[in-house]
Amino acid sequence: MTLSLHSEFLAPDRVVVQVGGRLDAMTFGELDEAMLVLLPQLTDDGTVVIDLTGLEYVSSAGLRSFAKIRKSMRGRGGHALLLNPQPQVRKVFDIVKAVPVNEVFTSSQELDAYLDRIQRQITEGDDSIDA
Repeated sequence: MTLSLHSEFLAPDRVVVQVGGRLDAMTFGELDEAMLVLLPQLTDDGTVVIDLTGLEYVSSAGLRSFAKIRKSMRGRGGHALLLNPQPQVRKVFDIVKAVPVNEVFTSSQELDAYLDRIQRQITEGDDSIDA
């Protein structure tokens, strides 16, 4: 199986990237190249939502790609969040502690509640985001 990627900008500060198939040593370069194009299009404090609904397998090479995305977004004051990981993919994240638990969401509703909470904290004058 190969890697499938689809992206959709919901706003200048938010893009959703759907990742499907296998993210491994043979395919991680496709994700890395796509993100080199997408990330500069986001505002500095933007959010990348990586929808993993269709991702069936992730290797250490794939984990490195996610780490690079997170590092890039943090360096710009933004966020990289993971959505809908399949149980086997979530288990990999749990085992290697590659992604903080508060950055992995099981549904769009859970993600939206998190984003609402962040925005409320900022509008209410609390810039320390400890969601």
